[in-house]
Amino acid sequence: MTPRPDGSKNRRLAVSFAVSLAILAVGIGSKEALSLQQMPKELLWPLVRLMLMIAVGLAAGQMIEAAGWTKKLAVLAAPLFRFSRLGPRCSAAFTMAFFSGEAANAMLFDFYKEDKISKKQLFLSNWINQVPAYFLHLPTTFFIVIPLTRWAGGLYFLLTFIALMLRTTLFLIYGHLQTERNLTDPSGMDPEPGTRGGRPAGKAWTAVKKKLPGRFVRIAVYVLPIYTGVYVLNGLGFFEAARMFLSETVTHRAVPMESVSLVIVGFIAEFTSGFAAAGALLDAGALTVKETVLALLAGNILAFPVRALRHQLPRYMGIFSPKMGLQLLLTGQGFRILSLILVAVVYWSIG
Repeated sequence: MTPRPDGSKNRRLAVSFAVSLAILAVGIGSKEALSLQQMPKELLWPLVRLMLMIAVGLAAGQMIEAAGWTKKLAVLAAPLFRFSRLGPRCSAAFTMAFFSGEAANAMLFDFYKEDKISKKQLFLSNWINQVPAYFLHLPTTFFIVIPLTRWAGGLYFLLTFIALMLRTTLFLIYGHLQTERNLTDPSGMDPEPGTRGGRPAGKAWTAVKKKLPGRFVRIAVYVLPIYTGVYVLNGLGFFEAARMFLSETVTHRAVPMESVSLVIVGFIAEFTSGFAAAGALLDAGALTVKETVLALLAGNILAFPVRALRHQLPRYMGIFSPKMGLQLLLTGQGFRILSLILVAVVYWSIG
């Protein structure tokens, strides 16, 4: 790919910044809730943190690749990624995902843009990276959920883990059957002549400094307006209205039992409140353990639209480009929801 001139990148960044300011101005003019006092805490700092994690991911991916460390980082999941024919680069991103999902996604997209992995490899790897994402958030959620819901919470975690392992196994099998091996290099590395043993750290860092600014600017062009737009929509009450619509529509029409409805409404409104409602109803005898588990699974599934739009959409569309980011988000969450529905139906049918 022919790199864009620096002037073109700067113009695109300036346009992105101007669009973001315009969106913010519209939001501030539309509602007083978008106050300038809260903006540093609610918009600027989260946006800076996100961009830092993306920068770390890009730098890590390029440093690992340039220094020849990809195979070393890929050792953790090497057997799985060998079986699925996704290669050590995808395995390295999988390892990085245990520390930061944004960094792992930035690595994957960087490899894809340099034609070092295919689009199919990128999609499969992103879906498989739900495994480290699950464990990354597990310590926090586990010690909130178990005290509130006890045995029902343990069953909920077991079923979500089974769903995770089921879809991940299918992804690995699909990769094994459908992904072609690299004929020139079975490992998928295909190193440049003279770099098979890796480069000195100094030369690798020089390569990173040459490529990183352009890649970072390309991502920032999308992240700034999308993240700002989501912030404004949240301030204008869009996500609150979506929560209300989901809670009223789904629980009144699809889930007639009042107690289960309370759990689902709580889950849609806020993660912890759903488990708190479930624990209270369980203690009061309004729900059995089985009904509590099914209500928690239903809340997890039905809360997807709000959570995805508010938290994941800016990250995916910013890192992967709007079209690919939306495709990855919808397909990955679609597979997650299907697997949760499947385990919920099996659990409901066996007791």
